[in-house]
Amino acid sequence: MIICGLRWGLQACSSVRTAPTQAVLIDVFRRYGLPLRITCDNGPPWGIQNSRYTKLSVWLMRLGISVSHSRPHHPQTQGKDERFHRTLEAEVLKYLVPETLAVCQQRFTQWRQVYNNERPHEALGLQVPANRYQPSSRAYPETLPALEYGPSDIVKRVHPRGHIKYKGREFYLSMAFAGQQVALRYTTTDGMLEVYFAQHCINTIYLN
Repeated sequence: MIICGLRWGLQACSSVRTAPTQAVLIDVFRRYGLPLRITCDNGPPWGIQNSRYTKLSVWLMRLGISVSHSRPHHPQTQGKDERFHRTLEAEVLKYLVPETLAVCQQRFTQWRQVYNNERPHEALGLQVPANRYQPSSRAYPETLPALEYGPSDIVKRVHPRGHIKYKGREFYLSMAFAGQQVALRYTTTDGMLEVYFAQHCINTIYLN
């Protein structure tokens, strides 16, 4: 059993592959709208070794969602998420024996109801999360929005091996961006350019 865990969506999944995780996220986004940011750990499908970018995070960025990762081996940088998962572990996971996904999901749904609607939270002034929640005004688009860059941007397509070419040189970004278009923007620092994917700055390159 794999858990796709968010406070507003807690799902028992069969694997950590991109497809089932993305399906859970789409269901949540359709119901509650798009968040501005998602905080996540560095394990699949959110991150991979030597890169914080995956096909899933690229898809999220196309939706206008910033993806925030904890520093490797420093989970305290995502304290709220870690606290949530610690409570989930103590109250649900340690009591679960190998069962069907349907049974696990039933227990997750019951616990989520208590967590969000019945239990007061000290950090919220002893209110329940449901009393402080507001749905997002950003609806989930059934079709990914087109990538739009400015007239002064230098637009490049990322090669299959994850790199771009500019002024006769190769610069590696991530294989997660293969086939996507990115924009190079000169900065006020001589020879330094920022690389943007949609509205997200994903890297900095130096020509000097």
